Amino acid sequence: MSGGAGPGGTPARGTLMAAEVAEQPSVWRRILEDGVPAACEASRRVAQAAPRFVQLAARGTSDHAATYAKYLAEIEHGLPCGLVSPSTMTVYRARPRLADVLHIAVSQSGGSPDLVHSVQVAREQGALTLAVTNDPDSPLATEAELHLDVLAGPERSVAATKTYTAQLLTLHLLFACLDRDGRPPHPQHLAVLRQLPAMAEELLGREGEVAAAAQRYRFAQRLVTTGRGYGYPTAAEAALKLMETCYLSAQAFSGADLLHGPLAMVDPQVPVIAVVPEGPAGDSMGPVLERLRERGADIYGVGSADAVAGTTLGIELPGGVPGPLSPMLEILPLQQLALHTALARGEDPDSPRGLRKVTETL
Repeated sequence: MSGGAGPGGTPARGTLMAAEVAEQPSVWRRILEDGVPAACEASRRVAQAAPRFVQLAARGTSDHAATYAKYLAEIEHGLPCGLVSPSTMTVYRARPRLADVLHIAVSQSGGSPDLVHSVQVAREQGALTLAVTNDPDSPLATEAELHLDVLAGPERSVAATKTYTAQLLTLHLLFACLDRDGRPPHPQHLAVLRQLPAMAEELLGREGEVAAAAQRYRFAQRLVTTGRGYGYPTAAEAALKLMETCYLSAQAFSGADLLHGPLAMVDPQVPVIAVVPEGPAGDSMGPVLERLRERGADIYGVGSADAVAGTTLGIELPGGVPGPLSPMLEILPLQQLALHTALARGEDPDSPRGLRKVTETL
């Protein structure tokens, strides 16, 4: 990973992002050790409220964590779920009827005024409100009735990495406990969860392969990312990381949506990152990969051994990981790819131009 110091003792480019990417296995261990009781208590309160609908509010990277939670709620619990547009409450002053609704606001900083306002309105309109943040003293955490701390510790790089996967794991625990009416996840499931940090360490240890791929894509001007089901939030987050660190135009599409028109823009000069894990999400990407190969696309695959074997380049994920847990691993090599592509292009991924750590939208 990038390291050392630059001129005048300043950290070398990418040092902060590299350190925070590497820190993720220890963050996950902390969540699995210290975060389970809070997830159980929050899920107990949710179970008592028996919501008929879940709505999620988020921005940026946290929006992709919220999309992951949407899949969990709908697939694992049969709860209809949607991502709310905060502007309906802030700009248009809408007051939706939210009785029997669970409103979850996801934010790394917990400081964006529009998310805070969405929680205020949701409470006034009868929803049970839950904030998921990395700051228990933030305005968002204070405003919501329930709060889950993702326990990621301070994140100094502008590009969010460890807070994203900490949000995924925390949200997963919330719904895993909800499945048991507020009791801890089933011991067998908890045992699988506890294997994730070691899997992450093994995957992050293959950084040399990712750095070599970054050299291949350093001159790309446009790029497409794609995935389906639980893999779609990963594709969206990968595109965001590449845009904010490398300043290239990266667009994320569901594999199904990609075939409905955007496929026409893919050619050998437009690399495609395909998220193809084991299970239904990966299986459904088979026809998408076939069409991409027909277009002569340069495909970087992240996923199962069979899927990666059919791509131009790629990195294989550990086998046997259940679909709902795969997104936590899928994003790791793509975070590294963004880091190394930025460095290869002469950029500093720690401090993307024009961006701040906390973005305040109204």
